[in-house]
Amino acid sequence: MSEEGWTNALNWFEIPVSDLARAARFYGGVLDVEMAPQDAFPDKPMSMFPVTAGIGGALVLAEGHEPARDGTIVYLNAQPDLQPALDRVEGAGGTVTMPKTSVSPFGFLAHFVDTEGNRVGLHSMG
Repeated sequence: MSEEGWTNALNWFEIPVSDLARAARFYGGVLDVEMAPQDAFPDKPMSMFPVTAGIGGALVLAEGHEPARDGTIVYLNAQPDLQPALDRVEGAGGTVTMPKTSVSPFGFLAHFVDTEGNRVGLHSMG
């Protein structure tokens, strides 16, 4: 693909889950968003993160999609400040594994383990 075709390094992500309803409640609560159930693939139930333009993603319950604490880390957008979302992680059933950390001049990062056992990141500029 030519460079003109690239606008973002990422265009879709899937976070594996063992219990879709539980995971959707967790992410909806932590990010204070409405997760949208999707049934485009009968053998791959999904709950999508909100997206108005650009990159999208979903929680996925499917054969061969196993939650993991090691490996690739997806960073979810928690603008304008990730701290309120991070503060909701433990109450929603997750575990904070890295507190809000400056990566100046690129903002702040944090890591948590969700209810399914996935290590996920949060990013914000504030």
